[in-house]
Amino acid sequence: MMLLGVAWSDGALWFAAALALVIAEMLAPGFFLIFLGAGAASVGIIALIVPGLPLVVEALMFAALTGALVALGWRWYRQSDRSSADPLLNDRAARLVGKRVVVCEAIVDGDGRVTVGDGAWSATGPDAAVGTTVRIVGADGSVLRVEPA
Repeated sequence: MMLLGVAWSDGALWFAAALALVIAEMLAPGFFLIFLGAGAASVGIIALIVPGLPLVVEALMFAALTGALVALGWRWYRQSDRSSADPLLNDRAARLVGKRVVVCEAIVDGDGRVTVGDGAWSATGPDAAVGTTVRIVGADGSVLRVEPA
């Protein structure tokens, strides 16, 4: 096959595609393009071993091998232990449970605001005057549930 004035074997084209896909995976990681790259490299190896395969056959092999590799990767990913050292890392409200905070807008009829760090959060709980220290016992979205400390 001629490409850019150079004769390329089918295997070399598949390896070039594999390299491009692996580089794309490194630039925009999503842990999917690596399987496409592995499928292209596999077809490249087959094309070198068995030269002269029709492009349609190579494309079908690419689809089948990539599908198999994706299935194997998905299976491995589901079985691997992905426990986190900090499971509440992205759940700021849950991380606040147990902390003592100060009421900055009186909690009246169950609604008010509390100071957390340098910000104020909506809060629900028993009535409390400004300046009262309360303890966070839970969260409903971004609304903290508090009780007297």
